[in-house]
Amino acid sequence: MTAAATPEQRPSARVAPGTVQAASSLLAALAAPMRLSIVALLVEHGSRCVHQLVDALEAPQPLVSQHLRVLRGAGLVVGERRHREVHYALVDPHVGHIVRDALDHAAHSVQGAGPVSVDQDDAGCPVDEGTTTR
Repeated sequence: MTAAATPEQRPSARVAPGTVQAASSLLAALAAPMRLSIVALLVEHGSRCVHQLVDALEAPQPLVSQHLRVLRGAGLVVGERRHREVHYALVDPHVGHIVRDALDHAAHSVQGAGPVSVDQDDAGCPVDEGTTTR
């Protein structure tokens, strides 16, 4: 039988509430397929202007601009005016890693491969092959 987690082991006790709220806001800002696609393009290609994003996403310019506004408001992208165009880039490469990991995880799940098998859980306890904990 497994002992209940001590207060020190609970995620809410180890992570400051402000950090949890900031992470929640970050994930909320990314919670749209169009915004995930925009961030993935910025990770892959670096700075992009709106028309390049519109072309790559095959989406209407007002829709892309609306999603860029959300990402900019969340502090995830920054826009820099260059002549007549605004070029957008990620503020922090960590955001790119989060999106890349999420997309990789989703691709793995969609392909029907199931969860990735590991020999130990996060606490270093052995895990039986073929079992998962949820």
